[in-house]
Amino acid sequence: MDDSPANKKPGSRIGIDLGGTKIEGIVLADDGSIQLRERIATPAGDYPATLDAVADLVATLESRCGSHCSVGIGTPGSLSPRDGRLRNANSTCLNGQALDHDLSARLGREVRIANDADCFTLSEARDGAAQGAASVFGVIIGTGTGGGIVIDGRLLRGPNAIAGEWGHDPLPWPTDDERPGPPCYCGKRGCIETFLSGPGLAQDYADGQRTLSAERIAQLAAAGEPSATACLARYEDRLARCLAGVINILDPDVIVLGGGLSGIRQLYRNVPQLWGRYVFSDVVNTRLLPPVHGDSSGVRGAAWLWPEATTPGSV
Repeated sequence: MDDSPANKKPGSRIGIDLGGTKIEGIVLADDGSIQLRERIATPAGDYPATLDAVADLVATLESRCGSHCSVGIGTPGSLSPRDGRLRNANSTCLNGQALDHDLSARLGREVRIANDADCFTLSEARDGAAQGAASVFGVIIGTGTGGGIVIDGRLLRGPNAIAGEWGHDPLPWPTDDERPGPPCYCGKRGCIETFLSGPGLAQDYADGQRTLSAERIAQLAAAGEPSATACLARYEDRLARCLAGVINILDPDVIVLGGGLSGIRQLYRNVPQLWGRYVFSDVVNTRLLPPVHGDSSGVRGAAWLWPEATTPGSV
C-alpha cells in the first residue's frame, strides 16, 4: 500500500507544541477530540535537529492516523512582521530563524505558527472554558506571564504580532513599596511578569532565609500560615489590578487563566471581588474562569490554527 501523503485521506489537524525540553504532537479530530498524542525530547540548542525532530514527529503521526494533515505549531516567542524570523523565544536557538518557512520546506505544505499563549487562548475559546464567548482574553501565569486575544473565534495577532503581551506592561496603580519594581529580563523594571509569574510570587514571599515555590505558598496560605496568606493576598490584588487594565481596554466577555498558578482555586473567587475598584464601570460582568483543557490547551490551539477542515496545499 502506498502510504505517501498524496494518497492519504484529507482533513485531520496536527498540533505541535514546541517546548524547550519536549515537543508534543497531537492529531485533533473535527469534534475536538485528541485521536493521537506523541511526545519527544527537544534537541537542546540545535536548530537543524529541531526541524528534523518536528518533521519526523509529523510523519509519525500521519503514518499512524493515515491522513494528510494540516500542521499548526505553538512556540515561545513570535514571528517578527519585519523579517518573518522568530524573536523573543526562550529556546534561543529558534531566535532569528525563519521557522515557518523552514518547516514548510521540510513538510512540503504551509505551516501556521503562533505564540504558545495565543494557542492556549484559541483552544479555550474554541471548545474550552470560553466556548461561545465573543471576546476572550487568555492569561498565562507560570514561569512567565503572557496572554492572547480571540475575537469571534479568531486569534487577534495585531500589526506587530504582540496582541495580548500584557506581561511587559508596568504594574498598574503601584504602591510606594512596589516602585520601581523588580528588574525584568526585557531590560525594564516593574513589569507585570515580575510580579505575577511563579518566580515573582516566590520572590515576594522570600524572607531572606528561604524561597518557596508558588504552589507551596498557595498550600501554606490555604492552611492559614500568616506570611503565605499575606503574600497571596498581595498577589490577588496585583492580579486584580492587572486584569482591570485589560477589562478597561478590551472589555472581554471571558478571561481564562492558564499556566501553573491557574490551579490556585481562590483566585477565581477573590480576584473578581477586587477588580471592581479598578475597573472604570459601575458593574463588571466579565467572567474569570479556569481552563478546561489545562496543559493540553497549547497543543490543541496549535491544531486549531487551521479552523477549516481542508487539506493544506503544497509549497
